[in-house]
Amino acid sequence: QVHVVESGGGLVQAGGSLRLSCAASGRFFSINSMGWYRQTPGNQRELVALISSGERTNYADFVKGQFTISRDNTKNTVYLQMNSLEPEDTGVYYCKVQLRTTAWAASLDYWGQGTQVTVSS
Repeated sequence: QVHVVESGGGLVQAGGSLRLSCAASGRFFSINSMGWYRQTPGNQRELVALISSGERTNYADFVKGQFTISRDNTKNTVYLQMNSLEPEDTGVYYCKVQLRTTAWAASLDYWGQGTQVTVSS
């Protein structure tokens, strides 16, 4: 059983910062990519940032240098540092972890339950 749990969301004023965390736990062999997605009101879920097992990063165009993704492989955790937040960043932020449960298993995606980020103007 694999669990993916996000934390760190909350209410912040425009211009403020938040740091999201996401930890994978349970029985698995290895973690490949880890990433953050978000769903803002009235929109579909969209990619925010990805980080590979080799720590290569990929960001959505709208991030514009405001967000930084990082990971700690010793803790099976991925972080999203969000600075200069704007009301348009309000939404539910989801973590996705791609991992293998065994050495011979295919890589599968596991999602967290989401954490709410609200940016007030």
